Amino acid sequence: MLDSAHIKALQNIVGKENCYDDKAHLLAYCYDATRERYEPEAVVFPRDEGEVSAILKYANAHKIPVIPRGAGSGFTGGALPAQGGIILALEKHFNKILEIDEKNLIARVQPAVVNKIFQNEVEKRGLFYPPDPASQDYSTLGGNVSENAGGMRAAKYGITKDFVMALRAVLPNGEIIRAGKKTIKDVAGYNVAGILIASEGTLAVITEITLKLIAKPKFKKSAMGVFPSIESAMNAVYKTMASGITPVAMEFLDNLSIRAVEEKFHKGLPTEAGAILITQVDGDLEVLIEDQIASLQSRFRENGCTEFKIAQNAQEEEDLWFARRNASQSINIYGKKKLNEDITVPRSRLPELLARIGEMSEKYGFKIPCFGHTGDGNVHTNVMVGDPSKPLDEAELARGHKCIEEIFKIAVELEGTLSGEHGIGLSKAPFMHLAFSEAEMELFGAIKRAFDPNNILNPHKMGLK
Repeated sequence: MLDSAHIKALQNIVGKENCYDDKAHLLAYCYDATRERYEPEAVVFPRDEGEVSAILKYANAHKIPVIPRGAGSGFTGGALPAQGGIILALEKHFNKILEIDEKNLIARVQPAVVNKIFQNEVEKRGLFYPPDPASQDYSTLGGNVSENAGGMRAAKYGITKDFVMALRAVLPNGEIIRAGKKTIKDVAGYNVAGILIASEGTLAVITEITLKLIAKPKFKKSAMGVFPSIESAMNAVYKTMASGITPVAMEFLDNLSIRAVEEKFHKGLPTEAGAILITQVDGDLEVLIEDQIASLQSRFRENGCTEFKIAQNAQEEEDLWFARRNASQSINIYGKKKLNEDITVPRSRLPELLARIGEMSEKYGFKIPCFGHTGDGNVHTNVMVGDPSKPLDEAELARGHKCIEEIFKIAVELEGTLSGEHGIGLSKAPFMHLAFSEAEMELFGAIKRAFDPNNILNPHKMGLK
């Protein structure tokens, strides 16, 4: 699709030092965390918003696909160039924190700012940006907005959309728009920023983000509850939250996940437990923190908790959270390939969801370790396919995908959704019909066509044609 004339035109926009079509760059930008591979035809590093606009104008005129990319850390192929075309790589020149406004408690950032770097900068000023995806050490804020990322603190503070006040973005035809305002209240016009959040780069290229900040809590405390069964742990989650206690985080690991972490890291975890819950509370008064921890312990005990461990210092707190942070890499002991999905259901349906996932494990013969953000009903379910020491059998992989499809159906049946934070991208696109009606999918398509009539921007993602 891209010939030498197209490459020359792109180089005239950004300079030769920012436009590449050599094999090394094409390979470096052909994959993401899915490990699927699709080679682009060029990798372009725009230096500013004007160059983004010029690139999109040119691509739109010539109907060349453009795929915006930040860190490439997504789990659903959202930044993969499935139709070839141009990778619009933003990490090189769009990585600045433009403003931290302590008077109005907002910040302006470029999309390639890494989440954790931003958190550290605002916390130096006694401020706080709560969204904390597990990939916070390397995922970018632009990617977080495009996927509406969550994280462990979502149980109390919400997810990315709850902290986005305004966006600057470039439409596929090159026009530059501002969606939203710095003001707390804004009901003038359609909520375009809300439409761009979680749009996975299919509607516009985000070039600037205005984020809401809050005061950093003065105190926090973490604890772990040990439960005899996954059912008792899941009951404890929704009954605790329904009682009025709002922890910052409420994370869980099932028995398979506990055993995997212990085998890999030898942290002294309770390997006979059916599940563990790891929780945290925060606030500005230490006495209230102690009250919240005591209430959590009481609720956990009422629902079968056999051991309740409170972290007494920073190192013990780090040790408590270590298991949750390292669960994903640890469970690779169970299979050659991990089919990792992030389904979400209402909290009260968690016991039934986990029970039925157990039934799928029995039916298909796969180990399915589960862990995740039970405080907001978001479960990472992992169908482990194949023997780690042997080549992957394609028939077995096909059965794994069939198992995943059944799990998606269960989630939707329980009033849940296909994804809580990873998005749809390419990986989940074939399953959109399970969660959305034909009329709803047509509405999504109409929105895509309104923004991008030539379908050049991240085409064929999210099941959109």
